[in-house]
Amino acid sequence: MTDTADTRIEGEPLIKPSSVEHPLYDAVVEACRTVYDPEIPVNIYDLGLVYTIEINDQNEVDLIMTLTAPGCPVAGEMPGWLVEAIEPVAGVKQVNVELTWEPPWGMEMMSDEARLELGFM
Repeated sequence: MTDTADTRIEGEPLIKPSSVEHPLYDAVVEACRTVYDPEIPVNIYDLGLVYTIEINDQNEVDLIMTLTAPGCPVAGEMPGWLVEAIEPVAGVKQVNVELTWEPPWGMEMMSDEARLELGFM
């Protein structure tokens, strides 16, 4: 019996790669760093909640993010906060934020800065 829930192709990364070479990438990352989880004093980018930032040739940003837990009280609001933070970035035409639960978030996804801030280092 096969598991039909996992439709990934073997060897495909769990997290889709970001458009790190795009000229707007760094500015979009900095915009993401202005959004905070209200329960944790660290921005959502350094928490590892932003999985993928994909920017196409028309400067449209598709962002895939997760939350620390499915029951997060701001689950319905946080994608909108990201849109509001990224849309004003000069050159950005459109922002789409998708919420995913795969792969599930874990503390190993935090940056060293976030771990230090939260006392895990």
